[in-house]
Amino acid sequence: MGLFDKIFGRKQAPTTTRFEMINDNGGGFFSWNGDIYQSDIIRACIRPKAKAVGKLIAKHIRDNATEFKVNPDPYIRFILEEPNPLMTGQMFQEKMTVQLELNHNAFAYIKRDELGYASEIYPIPCTTVEVVQGSQGDIFLKFYFRNGKQMTVPYTDIIHLRKDFNENDFFGEHPGKALSSLMDIVTTTDQGIVKAIKNSAVVKWILKFKSVLKQEDIDAQVGNFVKNYLSIDNISGGAAATDPRYDLEQVTNNAFVPSSEQMRETTQRIYNFFNTNEQIIQSKYTEDEWNAYYESEIEPLAMQFAGEMTRKLFSRRERGFGNKIIFEASSLQYASMSTKMNLVQMVDRGAMTPNEWRSILSLGPIEGGDKPIRRLDTAPVAVNVNAKGGEDNGQDGNEGTGNASD
Repeated sequence: MGLFDKIFGRKQAPTTTRFEMINDNGGGFFSWNGDIYQSDIIRACIRPKAKAVGKLIAKHIRDNATEFKVNPDPYIRFILEEPNPLMTGQMFQEKMTVQLELNHNAFAYIKRDELGYASEIYPIPCTTVEVVQGSQGDIFLKFYFRNGKQMTVPYTDIIHLRKDFNENDFFGEHPGKALSSLMDIVTTTDQGIVKAIKNSAVVKWILKFKSVLKQEDIDAQVGNFVKNYLSIDNISGGAAATDPRYDLEQVTNNAFVPSSEQMRETTQRIYNFFNTNEQIIQSKYTEDEWNAYYESEIEPLAMQFAGEMTRKLFSRRERGFGNKIIFEASSLQYASMSTKMNLVQMVDRGAMTPNEWRSILSLGPIEGGDKPIRRLDTAPVAVNVNAKGGEDNGQDGNEGTGNASD
């Protein structure tokens, strides 16, 4: 029974969905043909997000009624720290983020050992992806690579991140259509500026001689004109004499160069597409600006990444015991120093451990700093209440101890 039969109950022919990825072939002057990563604007938009996602710390959490442990299984911790021999966890997360921003889809293959446990994770830099549905409803992805090779793997062994997940049942919507017009404008603008600069060095004056001269005489007159009037080393003092042997005609350059306002508007539209701004790209953001960017861009991707890795690395039974992957980050690392110092109030109230506070200040841990501490006046009420109330004899409480001598 196929997947479509399970949902709708009718027999349908196996289906195949094809998805074209954006190729980055490199080389030469950038022109819009899908290689958007050759654009400096696109790279500037993607880079801050990729680096921020790379700084997220992946952790394996086991949280159930009997225990709460962080990284309880060494093999999972090693995978999160070093997904494969070619890269660390940070570089893996950055590469997946770049692929996601370029294609609105990012894939990673989970290599498993003979017992079915994950041993390595590799990002897949494919050019084309096809969804192949098996006769039993199993879903496979068929990847085509730049070297002509192809690979078909079960969808259960693929970490698949998506963006703009709309019409297609499997893939995020390709950004090519939305970006094509903007990239055409950027490319044309850049080429227009280059051509305008080159055209500035072409002929600016035409000397129309009134009589027939030898080529040597013409070249000599042109050379004298350039030396006397167009050279920066001339000593004429800004004065020029007329020569009855030729007439002068100035050649005007009508090359169109877009205004700076038009260029800023186009760049701003690209920023809006990637949900970023100049402050984020140039690292001029304030505490509130970064927190807004983090909550709108980094945090949703971290949640999707964690959910996808959880359901692909752990079986339903393992997830039932509370096993999950989380991506942890402290947005307070980008807070102002006054905000960081005010957090010390959370330490003596037991809301943060000393080492957690020190990590926000980019300081190393201290011995015993992982134990929460609490001021005596903030202890739990059930523990701190030792005073006895009034008795039935009408007194307000226990008799105090006098300090004065009789």
